[in-house]
This record gives sequence, C-alpha cells and structure tokens, in this order.
Amino acid sequence: MRDLDYLELLSESFPDKAACRTEIINLNAILGLPKGTEYFFSDIHGEDKAFVHMLRSSSGVIRKKINILFSKFLPETELQELAELIYYPERVLQEKIETGEFTREWQSMSIYRLIKVCREVSAKYTRSKVRKKMPKDYAYILEELLTVDENGEDKDRYFRNIIDTIVDTDGTEIFITELCNMIHILSIDQLHILGDLFDRGPHPDNVIEEMMKYPDVDFVLGNHDAAWVGASLGNEACIFNVLRTSTRYDNFDILQDGYGINLRALTLFAENVYRDDPCEYFKPTILDENEYDSVDPLLVARMQKACAVIQMKLEGQLIRRHPEYGMDDRIALEKIDYEKGTVLIGGKTYELLDKNFPTVDPKDPLALTREEKAIVELVKTSFLRSKRLQKHIRFFMERGRLYRAVNGNLLYHGCIPMKEDGSFLEVDLGKGPVSGKVFFDDLEKMVSSAYNDPSGNKTDVFWYLWCGPKSPLFGKSKMATFESSFLSEKEAKKEEPNPYYKLIDKKETAEKILSEFGIDPEKGHVIFGHVPVKEKAGESAMKAGGKAFLIDGGIAKAYHEKTGISGYTLIFNSHYLSLAAHESFEEGKEKSPRLEIVEYMNPRIRVADTDLGKKLQKQADDLQELLTAYRDGRVKEKPKKKK
Repeated sequence: MRDLDYLELLSESFPDKAACRTEIINLNAILGLPKGTEYFFSDIHGEDKAFVHMLRSSSGVIRKKINILFSKFLPETELQELAELIYYPERVLQEKIETGEFTREWQSMSIYRLIKVCREVSAKYTRSKVRKKMPKDYAYILEELLTVDENGEDKDRYFRNIIDTIVDTDGTEIFITELCNMIHILSIDQLHILGDLFDRGPHPDNVIEEMMKYPDVDFVLGNHDAAWVGASLGNEACIFNVLRTSTRYDNFDILQDGYGINLRALTLFAENVYRDDPCEYFKPTILDENEYDSVDPLLVARMQKACAVIQMKLEGQLIRRHPEYGMDDRIALEKIDYEKGTVLIGGKTYELLDKNFPTVDPKDPLALTREEKAIVELVKTSFLRSKRLQKHIRFFMERGRLYRAVNGNLLYHGCIPMKEDGSFLEVDLGKGPVSGKVFFDDLEKMVSSAYNDPSGNKTDVFWYLWCGPKSPLFGKSKMATFESSFLSEKEAKKEEPNPYYKLIDKKETAEKILSEFGIDPEKGHVIFGHVPVKEKAGESAMKAGGKAFLIDGGIAKAYHEKTGISGYTLIFNSHYLSLAAHESFEEGKEKSPRLEIVEYMNPRIRVADTDLGKKLQKQADDLQELLTAYRDGRVKEKPKKKK
C-alpha cells in the first residue's frame, strides 16, 4: 500500500478515476511496444566526417529500409540518391538547384518517398513519442503526412494536396531538411558513446555538434576525453598534453578555428628557442590537411617539442603533489644525465635521440622558465575563455559517467583493473584501498567534485585518468610519451596492458564483472573500447563467448592500417544484437558496413523489459493504487474545473 500523502500528491496530476484509467491504459500500451534501437560507438577520435556518416545512415540500417520499401520499383541509382538525400540534405538540395534538377516533380516525389521512410523508422513508437521528435514549425503537417492513409480517393487527394502546397509555397528545401533530420533522430532511440571523442582526428567539435541533435545520447569518459575535460577546467598538465597531441597530428583546425585557442605566444616561443633545432623526432603525423590554419611542418615540430618539454615539467610537478599516484618513476626530466645525454628508465640507461634541452635547468629540471610560465598562463586563459569548448564539455559532462549500466549491459571505456589471478586490483588514491565497482564509484565522486568545483588540485584526477597506471580509462603500465619521443629502443616504449585485457577473453571474467556491477550475468553483456581490434590479424570484437564486446574498430585514420576496418557499431534492437564493421569512409561514396548478428533475442524484447519499462511499470502500479484509493474513499476525487 502506498503512503497516503504520496497518493494525495499524485492525485494533483490525476484528479479522478477517469484520468487514472487513461494513463494506465497509455502506460500499458507503451510497455507492450518493441524496445527502441540502441547504437554503441567508441573511440571516434575527432573523425567527424566518418562518424557523421555512420550516425546519419544509422550504420547502414536506413539504406536497408530504403531497399525494403523501394528496391522492387526503383533502380539502384535512385535508391542511392534517396539515401544520399537523407544523409546530407543540404548538400544534395544545393546540387539539385545548381544543376536545374530541382523540379516540381522531383520535389513532390522526394517528399513522398521521405515520408514513406519516416513512417518505416517511426513504426515502433507511439504517436506521442514521434510528435516530441518533430520540428515544432512542421509538427502539424508532419503528423498529418505520417498518419494519413492514402488508400481511398479522398484521403489520397488530401495527402497529395499537402505535398503540393509545400512545393507551391517554396517550402521544399526547409521541409525536406527537417524531415531528413527527423529520420536520423527516429532511427536511433538511444545513442551510447563509449569514450574518446577527442584527439587525432580533425574535428571532435563537429562530432559533438552532431550529437547535440539527438535527444537521447549518453557518454562514458575515455582517457582522451578526461584530458580535454581537465584542460577545459584549466589543469595545466592536461592543457599541454592536449596541445602536444594536437601538434603531433598537425591538428590546428580544432585548436584555433574550432575552439579559438590563441597559440601566437607558443608559436613565437618555439620559433625562438628551437630556431637552430631540427626537432627531427617531433615531425608531425599528418592525417588530415588543416582547412583553415596551415602551419609549416618544421614549425609544428618545434611547437610539439616545446609543448612536450613544458608538459613533462608540469606532469613532474603534479606527480610530486600526489605521492598516492605512485608515479615517481615517470618524472623523466629528473632521470636524465644532461652532460652524457642519457636517461635512466626502469633501471636501465639509454642514450637520448634528442639531447637539446635549452629550457631545462639540470639542477631544477621541473622548474618553468619565465617565458614558459607566461605561455602557460596565456594558453590556460584561452582554454578557460573558449565559450564553444566550455559548451561542448558541459554537454559531455552532463551526460557523461565513468560507467553505465543500461538495459542489462555494462558500458565503460577501458578496463576493470584486475590481477593476474582474475581478482579485482585494489587501488589506493589516498582514501584506502578499493576495487571493482567501489573504485569506479569513488572515482566518479572525485570527477564530479573536480568538475563542479575545480579549486586547488582537484582537477589533477583528470590527468590521472588520462595516463595513471591503475586508471580504468587507461589500463596500462605507463604512458610512454617520453620514450616515444626521445628513445629508439622498443623495449623502453612498451606499455604493458593490465591483465584484464587477456582475462576478458574468458566467459567467467565477463560474468564476474557483470555480477560485481549488479547486472544479470546470464543476460548481460560487457561493452567497452580503448584498444583497437586488429581484425585483419584475426582478432575479434566478440569476447568471452559473446558476453563481452570490444568495439574500438579504429575509426581514427591512425589505426586503419592496423585494424583493416574503419570502426564498429554495436546495434541492439528488439530482435537481435548485431555488429557492424565499417569500411574506410570516402565522401560521396556509400559503403554499407558488414553486418553480423551475434545474438538473437527470443522472445522479442519489449519496452517492459527495459530500464525505462521498469520506471513506467512503477508509474502504472502507483496509478493503480491511486485508482483503488479513489474507489475505497481513502482519496477523494477532485471536482472538475469549470471552463
């Protein structure tokens, strides 16, 4: 029996038996619908064009629906044109106008076909849910077009008259664009991003702008994301890590055009201090040409070295502040013999490839020079004042967690730190040793506290999440940035992965992890990213006999050669769980992904079986109790208000 005060409060929204009955019927109807389609992506790494195509095509699902609707009636060229129109309405419409193909007949036929596709992707939703996803200016027209049955002469004429009026009033361009956007949104009921939106690729900003169009999107943090969040909050070590990574990939569009980061002082400093230094080992890896800010490669190399040295100083200072991190061995600048040009790493002495450190004082190697201090302050101010960056990070953090349990699946980016024997690794970050779910929950509190109040050294947690040896977002023995830049020996550069990455191949490991996080190990799945799957070498995204999925397929161009593909999408609908493997993206060319169904859902999953369904069922139970209270007189019905 519900508390009477609660029922009285509920009666304010449902004042009589009729209102209760109506809502109970509505809720039970929704519970019987098929669950919506969930899409899982990981490690996007700023590859905006490839990712936007995956998203707008629903990883090939929209093309599949086009084929179902029209393949018996239309040639391949028209099927492809309709798909391109849905994916890129602005571009296709402009092309049609410029070529003179934007005829009345083309406009009418395109609207008609798009309505058919929109009906198909919205079929499993209630009218109310579809209505909420309609653009406000066209909600009435769209609802009429989507619900009118053209069968019958009068209804067909009504349907045609609406389309003709849209064309006659010069509303086709806007209407088609809005309709295509609605198809994108309806095709994806829930969008889950498993970390690493940032770094390597040219435009993570465009990736986030695209995601902002989707009402149901959530994130788990990746280690690259953690670095950018820390940078946005003014953490100096994170800022110079972000700058070094961006210069390494010659990615100035995101810094200067995307987020308005002022690099002038850094540029002048690098030109002056390293003017006679070839910076041979800091040559940028160029994967995408800068559209707006083309920089000479030698200058980029000098900027990267300047960032790397400042980063190593700042990181050393941060490690000194946090003995609990246990990372003293990573203060590389203190391990260098500047006279001999050698460094002591892991108990072994190596010769440095680059021995020029004009800004490092061997007696106090972590001290910033006066010029470096000025640059740090200037760049930090630029990060803190970037309105677009702050807006994007706010959007990300409002929906971001270190892990998520969604509809029986556990989502995280990297790993659950483990020991060789399969037990959870205990980690002590200053509040006592914890492991498994408790470790994640403690980190979540630290992240939330640092983001909401970035005072003192709280934001250092984002740097630890980026590269800490026991960070679940990183999961390796070390981040070998120094070794990769200054040493030739492969053994020194090796980053040992946490035992988790081998253990997760075992079914019992996945089931142990699911149980630890309160998820049914019989039905649930572990879904994670961070480590690219080398499919061409025979590796599989499916782990633990189908209980776990590693869905980093290498969207970033830097990984294409290693993986042999260009990213994965995991798709979870009411019928099955499937894995889409994507080919390299080429603008203007659609390549449908290779789709593999990895698990059938028998029986078909309904809304009642989902997390949302549990909430709706509770609402229905509460309303049933209120209805009973009205009947037995414990709660009085409210008199209807006179109009």
